[in-house]
Amino acid sequence: MIANLIFDRETQQVLDAVETDRSIWKARLEDWCSINTGSRNLEGLQAFLLKLEAAFQDLPGTCSRRSLQAEAIINAQGQEAEQALSDSLHAVVRPEAPIKLVLTGHYDTVFPAQSSFQTVREIEPGVVNGPGVADMKGGLWVMLEALKAFEALPCSAQIGYEVLLSPDEEIGSPGSAALLYEIGARSDVGLTYEPALADGSMSGARKGSGNFSLTIHGKAAHVGRAHHEGRSAIAAAARFVAGLEALNGKAPGVTFNTGRVDGGGPNNVVPDLAVVRFNVRVPDAAAATWAQSEVDALIGQYLLGGGIHAHLHGGFSRPAKPRTPAQELVFAQIAAAGKAVGLELVYKDTGGVCEGNNLAASGCANVDTLGPRGGLIHSDQEFAILDSFPERVRLSLAVLVGYATGQLDAKAPRRLLAQELGTSPCS
Repeated sequence: MIANLIFDRETQQVLDAVETDRSIWKARLEDWCSINTGSRNLEGLQAFLLKLEAAFQDLPGTCSRRSLQAEAIINAQGQEAEQALSDSLHAVVRPEAPIKLVLTGHYDTVFPAQSSFQTVREIEPGVVNGPGVADMKGGLWVMLEALKAFEALPCSAQIGYEVLLSPDEEIGSPGSAALLYEIGARSDVGLTYEPALADGSMSGARKGSGNFSLTIHGKAAHVGRAHHEGRSAIAAAARFVAGLEALNGKAPGVTFNTGRVDGGGPNNVVPDLAVVRFNVRVPDAAAATWAQSEVDALIGQYLLGGGIHAHLHGGFSRPAKPRTPAQELVFAQIAAAGKAVGLELVYKDTGGVCEGNNLAASGCANVDTLGPRGGLIHSDQEFAILDSFPERVRLSLAVLVGYATGQLDAKAPRRLLAQELGTSPCS
């Protein structure tokens, strides 16, 4: 049982001073969300990064760009290629402090440069609709305001933290995953700013996710003169996709989804190339192993021999984030901080994935829905509730003060993990 948090007079004054004017929060969102930052829109991402740099320079410590390795992709022609990524923004504050936290967020959205969804509007009093208002430019504002408020308190000296803002979360963090792991491995607890649900519910366990591209090669032939000599890559892809989709329901919590098939050409040519792109969601590591073995078996059954061959690319880039004892402790700690500022927090398991998965894989227990309340993300109906912005700033501030004053034990999750693994916790 975690005791009730008690705030001193100075902390209470800072909590009371959190900005509550809806119009100010709306104006901030209009400014940031008017810049398109689709994951592939490098020009927009770079333009927005300038705003992020200016905003996060208000924090002490250092703030620098971290370049990311290009993403390895399979193009529509089945060839390996590289896709350039924007930079991450990395802030480091008091790395010598006894308590070490990592705060993460992303500044890319799912909406491409050519999307018609580009502006913020108030759809009803206190509710705004726009690209990234919840997921997660709104979350970045909550993070920044909480950190700025925390820096006004003497207890901030007890906490060192790193902030990583990534440009590639919506495409699976292909470039920033290594950085997330690196920083998570040296941090006590992680805080990530994905949006909470509209009712304030937060994410508990998360499934793991794997993205795959399967390149299938057949043999081209004239469909009238020599159809029997051809080997259709499209037909082979169809058999594979049918087998893949039939795996749904075979194991608890595991889903397979075919997202796209590329290939083919003129109707009078037997197609010799197809690329099948699919996603797999799994509840744990054992399920991931099973899913991989089933995919391999399908490839062996449908795509090897008889003039057809295939190559599988990709894998599980985001391991599952189960409810471990360390995770449950962090959930309880954040709930205690929430109670101290008048919030009753509830955690619900989800099939969605985020940077919290990557932090958990590094051994860093975390809460990953500290952003504003909102919903319908990844659609042009995305919304955020303006009154939730000061509410969530106060929540993060309470969490930071709780850890800084020792009312919440930031080292305890690592100790639990060490007991589970039979190792020594990091210092």
